[in-house]
Amino acid sequence: MVKTVVLSTGGGIINPEGMPDVKFLQKLGKLIEESKYNFGIVAGGGRTARFYAQAARDLGASEFEADEVGIISTKQNASLVITALGDVACPKVAQDFDEAREMAGRYKAVVMGGTIPGISTDADASLLAEALHAERLVNMSNVDAIYDSNPRTNPNAKKLAKMSYSDLIMLAMKGDTRKAGENFVFDSLACKIIARSKIEAHFVNGRDLENVRKAIDGKEHSGTIVKS
Repeated sequence: MVKTVVLSTGGGIINPEGMPDVKFLQKLGKLIEESKYNFGIVAGGGRTARFYAQAARDLGASEFEADEVGIISTKQNASLVITALGDVACPKVAQDFDEAREMAGRYKAVVMGGTIPGISTDADASLLAEALHAERLVNMSNVDAIYDSNPRTNPNAKKLAKMSYSDLIMLAMKGDTRKAGENFVFDSLACKIIARSKIEAHFVNGRDLENVRKAIDGKEHSGTIVKS
């Protein structure tokens, strides 16, 4: 039986600077097509989702409603990923985990966006990894690894090559405010989900496709590996 890897693909990887990166998506599509694995893919909303969520708040929306607005952006990005994958992907964005699981039995790749308000796409990817009995989860973001503090604001931040689930949860709790469009490396709920099922997780710069490939294959890379 072909094993499955779940990719949590940040929106900033799909559309950096708010514009879709067509060449990158084509390269990602080729990587997935050539891989020996099947894939579950969850697309984030990135900057676009954050902008729209904040605009919704400014117009008086609740956090629930801001989440709903952000989820729309994730599904747009999911549609772009499907287009880049061509025939290897289910042509429809999966709306929930049951639908994704059913599609996964018929296609090499199934793609989702966000699901329900209050749940980040990190958590969605972790739940999808559980649902598909994934071999591992690869988090593709615009940060090259997990650090002990924010590398953008702290020049002395230390890169963590390997972590336990409990250490990851403790670190995530520091920055997880549970607000729509919040930007942190992996939210606390997602951390707890992968911990309870002991899903091996890899954190890499999503635009460095050589490291992405290594992470998919479970090989050493320049990012962070979380496992028991």
